[in-house]
Amino acid sequence: MNFRIHHKPVTASTNQDARAGAHGDVYTADAQTAGRGRLDHRWLSAPGANLMLSAVFDVAGLAPEQVATFPLVVGLAAHAAVSRMLATVPDVPPVRLKWPNDLLVGGRKIAGILCERHADAVIAGVGVNVNETAFPPEIAARATSLAAVRGAAEAADVVRLRDALLEELGARYGTWRAEGFAAFQAHYAVVDWLRGRRVAVRQTDDDAAPLVGLCTGVQPDGTLLVGGTPVFAGEAHVVGVGDGCSFDVGCNVETKGDER
Repeated sequence: MNFRIHHKPVTASTNQDARAGAHGDVYTADAQTAGRGRLDHRWLSAPGANLMLSAVFDVAGLAPEQVATFPLVVGLAAHAAVSRMLATVPDVPPVRLKWPNDLLVGGRKIAGILCERHADAVIAGVGVNVNETAFPPEIAARATSLAAVRGAAEAADVVRLRDALLEELGARYGTWRAEGFAAFQAHYAVVDWLRGRRVAVRQTDDDAAPLVGLCTGVQPDGTLLVGGTPVFAGEAHVVGVGDGCSFDVGCNVETKGDER
């Protein structure tokens, strides 16, 4: 797949910029003034320190149910790209995906995804903490970056990560379009942070009690199965384990998240 990269030093939002694009257009920036994540959580990023990328993918003719699974495939691409950046680092903590939109390293959030439907396209927004090392106190224990994991004196290469991510996205898009998420379900299960754990999922923004139960993984339709109940959307965290999220502050304050 051929991508066309459009870069700005500063923009309001790369996802907003991508609304003017066509299939294969990619929008990046060194800084965002109105970046946001899933459920409108804030994006916190030092200028030039992280990867902020939004890519446009054609979804014309696809059922809405299939389109809703694309964020999970984007997550797999982000997992592969980040893993490549850490391939030479000894003793790297596990790199895992946390349904529906977070990428964790050692249980700490390093990246998130925000996918939005626009006309006959999906805008796949990905934010990765690359060289960020100073996080606000309220999220410091739950956030990490490539630089923090690598522990290297030199900065991680944002452009190299960008190119790796686009390669991984391009390698998966055609298969997903032809076969849906079912083609990726087995791979997702291997890197699923929630699978096999007792989790709590809040499915609405009101004060309703969360659904609590054993997570048995993500289904072919992209739903999360918790205690035998399929969950189509919501905020999830592992019960009794510091997995990088809490319902009080949300899971997406330091990186982007996805909207399914």
